Amino acid sequence: MTATLVAKDVAGGHGHRVLFDALDLTVAPGDVVGVVGANGAGKSTLLRLLAGVDEPMDGTVHLAPADAFVGWLPQEHDRVPGETVAAYVARRTGAAAATEAMERTAADLGSDVPGADDAYAVAFDRWMASGAADLEDRLPGVLAELGLDVGADALMTSLSGGQAARAALAALLLSRFDVVLLDEPTNDLDLEGLERLETFVRGLRSGVVLVSHDREFLARCVTRVVELDLAQHQVAVYDGGYDAYLDARAVARRHAREAYEQYAEKRGDLVARSRTMREWSSQGVRNAMKKSPDNDKIRRRAQSESSEKQAQKVRQMESRIARLTEVEEPRKEWELRFSIAAAPRSSSVVATLDEAVVRRSGFTLGPVSVQVDAGQRIGITGPNGAGKSTLLALLLGRLAPDAGRASQGVSVAVGEIDQARTGLAEELPLGEAFELAVPDWTPADVRTLLAKFGLKADQVGSLVGRLSPGERTRAAMALLQARGVNLLVLDEPTNHLDLPAIEQLEAALAAYEGALLLVSHDRRLLENVTLDQHWHVVDGQVARR
Repeated sequence: MTATLVAKDVAGGHGHRVLFDALDLTVAPGDVVGVVGANGAGKSTLLRLLAGVDEPMDGTVHLAPADAFVGWLPQEHDRVPGETVAAYVARRTGAAAATEAMERTAADLGSDVPGADDAYAVAFDRWMASGAADLEDRLPGVLAELGLDVGADALMTSLSGGQAARAALAALLLSRFDVVLLDEPTNDLDLEGLERLETFVRGLRSGVVLVSHDREFLARCVTRVVELDLAQHQVAVYDGGYDAYLDARAVARRHAREAYEQYAEKRGDLVARSRTMREWSSQGVRNAMKKSPDNDKIRRRAQSESSEKQAQKVRQMESRIARLTEVEEPRKEWELRFSIAAAPRSSSVVATLDEAVVRRSGFTLGPVSVQVDAGQRIGITGPNGAGKSTLLALLLGRLAPDAGRASQGVSVAVGEIDQARTGLAEELPLGEAFELAVPDWTPADVRTLLAKFGLKADQVGSLVGRLSPGERTRAAMALLQARGVNLLVLDEPTNHLDLPAIEQLEAALAAYEGALLLVSHDRRLLENVTLDQHWHVVDGQVARR
C-alpha cells in the first residue's frame, strides 16, 4: 500500500512549553525526510506526533489512507528482560501487536459481540500487512545476512551493543510499513551495517522520516530536511539533500543577520536624528522665553510658530520610526564550547604491543605488533566484534595479553570516552561523581563547568546511571576539559551527540596536540579529523594503512 502522511500547522512540546509550531509537512511515497536540530529541540517529539503516539498541541496529523501501517522505531536504550531476538523483531516490526489483535478478535467470532466479524477482518488484514504470517521464516536469513549468528532464541540482554544494533537493523529490514519513522537508526552500527541501512532506506517505496546525527548517512539518503531551530523558535523545511540544506542554511542565516543589521542601523540613525530635533525644539522654546519682551507679540508669535514647526518635524521622524518593519535579532542557540586540557608530554613511546595475543571464548585477537608514539593520531575502524575494544584495553594496560608483550610509557595521562560512558561513578549524583574525579575543584567550579556543557541543576543532582546517553557523553567531555590529557581515547564519541556538539568535538580535536586513538564509524568525523595512521581491525587482525 502507498500512503501519504500530512502534518498541518502542527505544534509540539512538553506540558506548557512549546518546542515548535506552525509545522507543515507532507511525506509522500519515496520521500526521505531528515529532521535535524540541537538536543531538546523536539526531534523525537515530532516523530511521536507523526506516529500518532502523542497528540499535537495544535494542528493536525492525518494519513491517506487512514488505515495505513505506520512504523515508529524509537531509540531503545534498555532491553526488555527475557525478550528473545525473535520476540524483539516481532515487537519492532508491529507483527507481535498485529498477532495479538488478530487472536483477540478471533476469540470473539461466533459470539454475541457486535461487529466481531468486521473487527476480525480488519485485524486479519493488519496481520497480513505486518508480515507476521511469514516473519518466522524470513528472520533466520536476514540475521545470517547481517552476520548476527547468535540465533533467534538468544536473549537481547546477552547481546553486545553492536549485536543489538544489528538486531534493530534486522527488524527494520523485515518490516513492511507504509510510512517509516526512525529515531537515530545509525547508533552502534558499523560501516557494513550503515551501508546496508542506506541501501534499504534509499530503496524504500514508502515515505520515511528519520532523525540522525550521522552526517554522511543524511547526505546519502535524505531528499528533504526539516530544521527545528529552538533558539529562533522557528521551523524550516529545505528541499534537496543534506549538503544542499547546509548551503541554504548558511545563506539564510547570513541574510537574516544582514537584514537585522540594516534594520538596526536605519532605526538607530532615525532615533538619533529624532533626539537631535527634539533637543533643538526644546532649546528654541527656552531661547524664545529668554529673549522675547512680553510686549513684543509679533516676535513671540514668530518664534512660537518656528518651535511648532520643529516639533512637527520631530513627530514626523517618530512616525517614520514607528512605520519601520521590525526585524528581530537572530538569537544564538546554546552552543557547546569544548577544549581538551593538555597534560605535560609523556615519554616518546606511549604504548607498545609486541606479538600480543588475547583469547576469549572462541575469539582471538592477534598476534598484534603496533606502537603508539607521543602526539601520534590514529583512527581505528572495523566491524562490530572484530576486537577494537580489546585492542584498546591492551594498549591502555587494562588487559594482560595471553601471549606476547604489552607495555605502556611513563607519564601517560589518559583521557577516555568509552562506548558505555562509564568514566564517572554511576551510583552517585553527577555533581558528586564529578567532584571525586577532580578533587582539586570546588563544587561551584564543577557546577559552572557542567553548566557550560548544558548540564544544569536537574542533571547535576541526578544519578549518573540515570542520565541519558547524550548527557553522559557531555559529562565525559567535560571531564576531558577538566583534567590534563596527553593520550586521548575516544570510542564512538559521536553516538548520542547532536550535530552542533559533533562540530565542536571536531574543532577541539583539531587543537589537541597529544596522542589520539579514535574508534569511530562516523565517516565524516574520520574524514574531518587529521590522522597520521589508520588501523583496520578484522577478525582479530590489525591492518595498518
